[in-house]
Amino acid sequence: MRMRDFLWGVGLDYAWAFSTRAGWLLHRTPPTLTEGTRRPVLLIPGVYEPWRYLLTVGLRLHAAGHPVHVLPELRLNVAPIAESADLAHRYLVAHDLRGVAVVGHSKGGIIGKHMMAFDDVDGRVDRMVAISSPFGGSDRAKYVPLRPLRPFLPGDPLLVALAANLELNSRITSIFTETDQVVPNGSYLEGATNIVVPLVGHFRLLSDPRVIDIIETAVGVD
Repeated sequence: MRMRDFLWGVGLDYAWAFSTRAGWLLHRTPPTLTEGTRRPVLLIPGVYEPWRYLLTVGLRLHAAGHPVHVLPELRLNVAPIAESADLAHRYLVAHDLRGVAVVGHSKGGIIGKHMMAFDDVDGRVDRMVAISSPFGGSDRAKYVPLRPLRPFLPGDPLLVALAANLELNSRITSIFTETDQVVPNGSYLEGATNIVVPLVGHFRLLSDPRVIDIIETAVGVD
């Protein structure tokens, strides 16, 4: 890929992320999308991301008949992965949700797999769609000295433990771009359904119609 194309794609990606965050600052209360007769969906955004990053996905899934749930208690999702996974599982229990599809972006996919591997002892999660999730970590975490990003160093013990749970991967669809400036190590997951989208970036695929079509299909198979 030419450097010009890469820089242009990254610029568009961050422009989308910043405009979405601005929208969240103006409208912090999530819409109520919990009515529906099809498979319930739990949306989990990435680190430093508010729920609004997954708004377009949630609106499409709700329009297709899925009850869609968000976790505003996550705030900007900077808590440890295990703590966030426990919070998400307790939400499923409190609302007696079963047959759930987790849709997680970036860290949200790691939280979702943690739920499937360690928290979901009562079998409430049926499947997961992970978008741009750093299953093998991200080399970028070496260069950003922020505590919430430390768990994404390649070789982190929790990531290694999750990677060892290969039997779960057949229930996961992993969607990622050809070039991801945030997760250069990639989001390929052995044994999962891996789908590559011809885009540059980490964020704006969350509003790409092709990606949302894939998510709707993966979530909606009964």
